[in-house]
Amino acid sequence: MSEHAQAQPADDHVVLGKLTSPYGVKGWLKVYSYTSPMEGILDYEAWVLRQGSRLTRARLLQGRRQGKGLVARLEGVDSREAAEALAGAEILLPKAELPELAGDDYYWYQLEGLAVVTREGLALGRIDHLFETGANDVMVVKGETDERIEARERLLPFLPGDVVLEVDLEGGVMTVDWDPEF
Repeated sequence: MSEHAQAQPADDHVVLGKLTSPYGVKGWLKVYSYTSPMEGILDYEAWVLRQGSRLTRARLLQGRRQGKGLVARLEGVDSREAAEALAGAEILLPKAELPELAGDDYYWYQLEGLAVVTREGLALGRIDHLFETGANDVMVVKGETDERIEARERLLPFLPGDVVLEVDLEGGVMTVDWDPEF
């Protein structure tokens, strides 16, 4: 099982979601959450908002489910115009503030960039990113120039104990049970 928080390489923050558009006229914003469950983003009161290269701190005052999504109200954002100015901002959290995970749980950002090798030791590439499907999470593994294996993109299901045999975060390698021809 993995926690869904995305990250940018060489960054000390994880991307928890983004503010998409204003909701109503009193400064509320629609929130697209990358966390699982999606309401998990509302567990953090202190957000860092990234708009381009600019980072600003924001304090979550209220948040709730609204239809199939989420809406939130931030301190100091009291009008539709103020909310419009934040539309498109990414919601970040310092990695140091993420809760410790137990056992075989990983944050997605920890898996991104890992080298992926088969149980026979053949390199398939590196994990570029992960995404969620209805059935299971999927790893996008991008091949690197390697004469032994065709350098291409592969989609591997993130199924610990079945496809994913071992994750060595310190060594930067994930071992998988996967046919390189597939």
